[in-house]
Amino acid sequence: MKATATAHPIQGLVKYHGLSDAVLRLPFHDSISVCTAPLTTRTTIEFGAPADSAVLDGRPLTGHEMERVLAVVDEVRRRAGLREPFRMVSVNDFPSNVGLGASASGFAALALAACEAAGLRLGLEEVSRIARRGAGSATRAVTGGFSKWKMGIADEDSYAVQLAGEDLRMGIIVALVPAFKQTEDAHREALTSPFFHARLAEMPRMVAEMELAIRTRDIGRICALAERDTLMLHGITMTGSAELVLWRPETLRVILAVRKMREEGVPAFFSIDTGATVYANTLPERATEVQTRIEALGIETIPCGVGGPARVVDDHLF
Repeated sequence: MKATATAHPIQGLVKYHGLSDAVLRLPFHDSISVCTAPLTTRTTIEFGAPADSAVLDGRPLTGHEMERVLAVVDEVRRRAGLREPFRMVSVNDFPSNVGLGASASGFAALALAACEAAGLRLGLEEVSRIARRGAGSATRAVTGGFSKWKMGIADEDSYAVQLAGEDLRMGIIVALVPAFKQTEDAHREALTSPFFHARLAEMPRMVAEMELAIRTRDIGRICALAERDTLMLHGITMTGSAELVLWRPETLRVILAVRKMREEGVPAFFSIDTGATVYANTLPERATEVQTRIEALGIETIPCGVGGPARVVDDHLF
């Protein structure tokens, strides 16, 4: 009753903001993301421990963090008819809480490992429903590649499907801007922005355009749409009641550098999830050039590509 799984974090391409159901974590609209490899979360879980426990990067989880873990594991135990306590250990090989989608990979790996350890043999779309209870974006980290999270109106029909796999290549340069953020706060604040409903009305068209760009394998269009969605999303974040400004001076330096590259003919676009870290998206063959230009600003970078679905592995953490 022990298993380990790995998953890649995600970059939101058409991001979701706000939850219509905070318990089941149902969103207001569909969303699309791409998994970023080689970044991974690895999670081991075993049923039959003395008591429920969870450790992330060497830190025991308590309070709300533990509640989110239990939201996933309790659903697995319910389906499997288990009552045994569990022990969970999880590690990220990339910085967390800086806007790199660590909660997505974390809960994707947890959901898949827990299903495997409990003897549940479920398809990835079904696993994505369980992962959603920990973090909405985890649905798409389960199915991997370029994935779409269907909002649904209830638990049964809110899950992710893959639109394209790792063979659709994209250059992704992470411009790392460390700044602690709390995505949960941003989701709560979204509905207080006077522009929230305007964005909501725009989402069906944005999702349809992004899905078409992915299915026609138009990387340039994918990058351009992700940049537009970023500006829309952060406009909501900055105009909520808490007026959350998550960007830092380095964030703006990267944005301006990316736009300058584009003026000079380099197909580079920026994308920012909830946080200050920037993704510079480009064609695979231009990734090294984009990385060099960003590093010239004195900013640490991580080169990434498209990652696949969550998977079960044999390399246990305990």
